[in-house]
Formats: sequence, C-alpha cells, structure tokens
Amino acid sequence: MKCPYCLDVKSKVVDKRDIPEIDSIRRRRECLSCGKRYTSYERLETTGLSVIKKDGKRESFDRNKLLAGVLRSCEKREIPRGSIEKLVNAVEAELRNQEEKEVESTEIGRLVMDRLKDLDKVAYIRFASVYREFTDLSSFEEELRKLRESIELKSKNFNNLEERV
Repeated sequence: MKCPYCLDVKSKVVDKRDIPEIDSIRRRRECLSCGKRYTSYERLETTGLSVIKKDGKRESFDRNKLLAGVLRSCEKREIPRGSIEKLVNAVEAELRNQEEKEVESTEIGRLVMDRLKDLDKVAYIRFASVYREFTDLSSFEEELRKLRESIELKSKNFNNLEERV
C-alpha cells in the first residue's frame, strides 16, 4: 500500500475494523517514512457465479434469493436464524469453490436439500415440494418414503457404532 502523501510503500496498520455493510475491512495505516496516517479499504473480490435455470436461461447467483427460499421452507419452525444463515453460507461457499463458474439451479437445490435434511425434516419436505415440483400425492409420498429410509439407515448405523464402543 503506497502512502498517498509521500508514495512510500512502508506502512504499519494501527487499527483494523470489519465493515459488514459493504463487506470490507477498514485499515488505519501510518506511513513509516513521513509519519502521516491514512485509511485503506480491503474488499474480497469474488468471481461472478451464474445460475442456469431449468428453462436454460442464465442469471447471476443471488445469495438473498437462496436465503429467501430456505427461510420460506423454515417458516413457523423453531430453527435459529443463525443455523439458516450457516446453511446458506455453506452452500454458497461450496458453489464458489467449484472450478465451474456456472451452476445449474438443480445442483443448488440438491445442496440445500442435503443440508436441510439434517437440520429439519419438515423444512426439508417443504423445500423438496417446490424443488422437485411435486405434482401429485404419490410423488410427495415417495419423497417421504426416501426420508424415512434415510432416517432408519442413520439410526441403524448409529446403533452399530454404539455396539462397537
């Protein structure tokens, strides 16, 4: 970081603060050459992530849209907001860590469902009903059957682990 007064590159950070509103860090610096103080802002540069919708259209990834969908499925459930935020952060991080900068909406839905299944079964079914576009009662029942089997399998694995210990 160059000093705006003397253009020397040697400085020290005297104060650092996170600014969540603009997703950046404010650093108060002191130039080691001239002694003057100045402020710099550091912001993480994220690459654009595009979502390929079911109809083939592309749009920019919108974290708020994802959060709104998960919040809708968790309505009237006793799920802490922090847990929901954590779920959305995990999905977003996984998407951004992929090499591909385009992701299908079905992949986003799958990632959310995998995490919702562990967080809350009712929210999982609600999300699945929109994501999988249940058109009749049999498709809904099929998803419930899969969920029950998954729960039974986890329970069986836990009991086997308990017996070994």
